[in-house]
Amino acid sequence: MKTLSYIAPINKQSFLFSNFNLVNKRTFHFLLFTYNLKSVLISSFLLFNLNVISAQQLGTLIEEALLNSPEIQKFELQYSIASEKVNEVNTIPDTEFGVGYFISEPETRSGAQRFKVSAKQMLPWFGNITARENYVSALAAAKYEDIIIAKRKLVVSVSQSYYNLYTNKAKQEVLLENINLLKTYETLALTSVEVGKASAVDVLRLQMRQNEIQQLSAILSQQYLTEQTAFNNFLNRENYIEINIVDELIMPSIDFEINDESIVLHPELLKYDKLYQSLEKSELLNQKESNPMIGFGLDYINVEKRSAMNFRDNGKDIVMPMVSVSIPIFNSKYKSKTKQNELQQQEIIAQKQERLNILETFLDKAINDRSSERIRYVTQTKNLKQAKHAQEILIKNYETGTIDFNDVLDIQELQLKFQINQIESVKSHYIQTTLINYLTQQ
Repeated sequence: MKTLSYIAPINKQSFLFSNFNLVNKRTFHFLLFTYNLKSVLISSFLLFNLNVISAQQLGTLIEEALLNSPEIQKFELQYSIASEKVNEVNTIPDTEFGVGYFISEPETRSGAQRFKVSAKQMLPWFGNITARENYVSALAAAKYEDIIIAKRKLVVSVSQSYYNLYTNKAKQEVLLENINLLKTYETLALTSVEVGKASAVDVLRLQMRQNEIQQLSAILSQQYLTEQTAFNNFLNRENYIEINIVDELIMPSIDFEINDESIVLHPELLKYDKLYQSLEKSELLNQKESNPMIGFGLDYINVEKRSAMNFRDNGKDIVMPMVSVSIPIFNSKYKSKTKQNELQQQEIIAQKQERLNILETFLDKAINDRSSERIRYVTQTKNLKQAKHAQEILIKNYETGTIDFNDVLDIQELQLKFQINQIESVKSHYIQTTLINYLTQQ
C-alpha cells in the first residue's frame, strides 16, 4: 500500500458519502451530489429493484479517493495556511528599542551624558487590526472553495474511470460471446464442407474473423490494465490492486429531474463571490491604514555626576516620555489601492459571468448528450433484436441446406457492432449524468 505522510481529517465542511450500490441486470441507482457550506452528502437514489450487486460499491471507492487524494490534502493544507494567517496579522507593530553611547560626552549643568536608552511603540488606528483579520479570513474562505471544487472534480474522475473499466470489461464479454458464436458457425461450416455444401474458404474466413476478435480482446485487456492503474492512482494506492466492477449497467427507464437554476450556486462561481468579498474587506483595510498611527515612547539618558561638586541635581538622569503621530500626508498610494480594488472587482464580475456562461454551456451539452445516448441505445436495441432474428433465420436455412456463410459473417459483424454501441451508449449516459451532478448539485 502507498503510505501517506498526512491524511486530512473530515470536518463539518468535508464530503460525506453514504454507501450506495450500482446495478446488475435488475438494479439501478444513480448518484446525486449535494453540497452546502457545512457538508456534502450523497442524496437519495432512484431504486428500480431491491436486488443488490456484490461488486465493490462506487460510493466506497469515492470515499477512499477523497480520504487519500494528495491533491485534496494539498488544498486542505493551503486552506489551513491561509486560515493561520489570521493569527499572523493579529499583531501590532514591533516595539523599537535603541541604545546609544555618547563618544563625545555633552556637558550639562547636572553632569556629562554617558549613554541613552529608548523604547517606542506605534499603535495602528482603531479597527485596523480587525480589518486585517477580516481581510485574511475572506481570503481563506475563497481558498476553501478550492477544496470543494477539487473534491467534486475527483468524484467525476473516479466515476468516469470506473465506467471506463466497466465498458472495457463488458466489451471483452461481448467479444468472448462472439468468438463462441463463430466457433459454432465454424463447426457448421466444417460439416457443410464434408457434405459439399460449403468450401474450405468459408471455414478460413470464419477462423480469420475469430483471430481479429481475439486480437481486439487482447488489446482491451492491456487497456484495462492501463485504466486500472489510473483508477488506483485516483485512490492513491498500489497500481496492481484489482477493481471489482459491477456485472452490468443498464439504461435507466427515466432520468432524474434537473434543477438547472442551481448552477449559480456552483462552487466555481461561489469562489468569485468570496474573492469579491475579500476585495471589499481589502478596501476597508485600505481605509483604516490611511488613518494616522499613534506612537508612545520613553527615552532614558544616563548622566554622570560632576566630581568635586555638590548640588541638588548633580548626576540626575533624564527620563523623557514621548508621544508621536504618523500622518500619511502623501496618501496617493491609498487612493491608488482604492482604484485597484474597484478595477479588480469589475474584473471578478466579468470572470464570474464568463465562467457561468461556460458552465451553462457544459450543462446544456451534457443534458443533450445524455438524451442522445438514450436515443442511440433504443436504436441499437432494435437493431440487435433484428440481427438476432436474422441469425435465427440463417440457422433455419442451414437445416434446409441453403446457408450462406457470407451472410453469416455480415450478420455477426453487425451484431457485434450493435452490442459495442449499446455498451458505449450506457457508459456515455452514466458519464453525462455524473457531469450533470457536478454542475447542478449543491
